[in-house]
Amino acid sequence: MAASILSHPSPNFGERLHGPVDLLVIHYTGMWTGEDALCRLCDPDARVSAHYLIEENGTTHALVAEDKRAWHAGVSFWAGETDVNSRSIGIELVNKGHDLGYHDFPDAQMEALIDLAQGVIARHRIPAYRVLAHSDVAPTRKVDPGEKFDWQRLALAGVGLYPPEGVPKPPEKPDRARFLEKLARYGYGIGSDAEAGAAAIEAFRRHYHAHALGNPLGIGDAGRLDWLIAHLPPDA
Repeated sequence: MAASILSHPSPNFGERLHGPVDLLVIHYTGMWTGEDALCRLCDPDARVSAHYLIEENGTTHALVAEDKRAWHAGVSFWAGETDVNSRSIGIELVNKGHDLGYHDFPDAQMEALIDLAQGVIARHRIPAYRVLAHSDVAPTRKVDPGEKFDWQRLALAGVGLYPPEGVPKPPEKPDRARFLEKLARYGYGIGSDAEAGAAAIEAFRRHYHAHALGNPLGIGDAGRLDWLIAHLPPDA
């Protein structure tokens, strides 16, 4: 572990129930301060945790060992997996979140995240397409880290996938049912009702097409999703 990472052990963890670790899930804290978040993530009564917490100034706290199962994803799903916690590393970013005054993620925090995430990915051989948002794995419950988070910056640093500008677009507006089928192919849980499907679409947009939030489903969405699916390995 890098010397710049501070040890702040949380009691909130367990044994991984199965593996391997092949997901990285990024969150925001949604609390007033980093100190508030650190206290909660280490409070045994709260029963929540993450492997790491990164403050706005880049200070990074190690809370749970990477070989243990932190309690960060909650009820979640990705690509058939319902125990996301057993398969993932969770990183929390200090940010007040949508309910308390959502704001941009500072450069120091982003640089610390990139440095940390590069190491996590290398240690666990996590594929780029499995670097995810909390909202990706829990779209009906969560919106973090949200539309202000710079996924493109991470992808350019080798952390995750992000469609480049100018990806090919289909000639016609996508069919919603077919688009949801493709979301499920990529890994999203689309549920069986309109509300769950809408949440999956919005989660996809927050991660891969944020400026389309609130607009009707369009060819830009379809082009980006097709690009992502094209970058899945054949056996995914």
